[in-house]
Amino acid sequence: MIDHYTYQECKKNKEILLLKIKNLEHGIKQAEAMIAESQLNESSLKYLRRKVSESRQDLEALYLIKKND
Repeated sequence: MIDHYTYQECKKNKEILLLKIKNLEHGIKQAEAMIAESQLNESSLKYLRRKVSESRQDLEALYLIKKND
């Protein structure tokens, strides 16, 4: 979950917002690739799926900030 400080900084600074979006998109892609390989144990897969879900929610919030600017 995006903390309040990061959220406020993303609202103030478009460069930070775009960097945060790019970082989350890359992280999601990498985690999805690891999940697709399925060479991890079940608890690791659950953890990665949960993190991907949280990252997607954060990404949606950042997209809303970007859209409203």
